[in-house]
Amino acid sequence: MQKPPLHKSFLNAFRGIFVMVKTERNFQIELLAFFINLFLIFYLKLTSIDAALILMASAAVLSAEIFNTAIEKICDIIQPDFDKRIGFIKDIAAGAVVLIAIASAAIGVLVYWKYIF
Repeated sequence: MQKPPLHKSFLNAFRGIFVMVKTERNFQIELLAFFINLFLIFYLKLTSIDAALILMASAAVLSAEIFNTAIEKICDIIQPDFDKRIGFIKDIAAGAVVLIAIASAAIGVLVYWKYIF
């Protein structure tokens, strides 16, 4: 199988993000949080380092959600019927998202605290 041209690879990747925005509720919520963070970065005039920390944390949550969704979709293809083992795999993937979301919230508190209080 031949690799697609570079521009096609990027188009496919952006199509994947668009599908996530269009179909995944949790991704939509996390994307809203990302845009709120973008607003706060400019409104509160965060330093470059603080802005980078917030952007990295936000990107980590969005990426984790994409990986979680990919794992869930693969599991659904492999085993469309209920299977306790598949449920366990899905729970683990969701747990990764929760873990990075908690860490990102902690980063947000640490960064924004000095700007708000």
